[in-house]
Amino acid sequence: MAKDAPRRWDRRMQQRLAHGEAAALGELYDRFASLVHGLAHRVLGDEDAADRITREVFAHIWENPDAYDPKQGPLRSWVATLTHQQAVRRLRQTESAALARGGEGTMEDLERKVRRASAAARADYIVTAMPAPLRAALELAYFQRRDYRQTAADLGVTEDEARRRLRLGLQLLSTANDAAGPAEPHPSPGPHPGYGRAL
Repeated sequence: MAKDAPRRWDRRMQQRLAHGEAAALGELYDRFASLVHGLAHRVLGDEDAADRITREVFAHIWENPDAYDPKQGPLRSWVATLTHQQAVRRLRQTESAALARGGEGTMEDLERKVRRASAAARADYIVTAMPAPLRAALELAYFQRRDYRQTAADLGVTEDEARRRLRLGLQLLSTANDAAGPAEPHPSPGPHPGYGRAL
């Protein structure tokens, strides 16, 4: 039953938002604002733009609470998908406008930049969404340059378990490029397949 608690929270939150409960929006903001802002900033690289995307995402959720279907996946993944789509759309608009004004680069350069930003945001999301044991193993291995033996010792697990955690963590991270192409033109009701896979 405990495993279903987050999903129950998701369903209840969707119902409260659908009934126009302002307090529900406040709770949702408190829970997911840092996720939304962080993903938007990762794509756009600009604090003000990330602030605007954060406001837009929560405004969209408030105005369209029925767009989320709890049967399709976690609310967290759906919010991340909305953020990703909005931020990528904003990046594409901004860069296209700069090119139209005679800025340097080509449309191909723009698309490469969008794909890189999208993949980086997805990788960040995957790391924060993966189970804590996998995240801890990856952080030791990559940020502290530990090999699997040292990682095992630091975590107090067997070497086989350390290898397993690193392998699973890397498999999740390897999906970061899977959905890094152009985002859909409009937020979809279901979770982004790549984001949902990280949970």
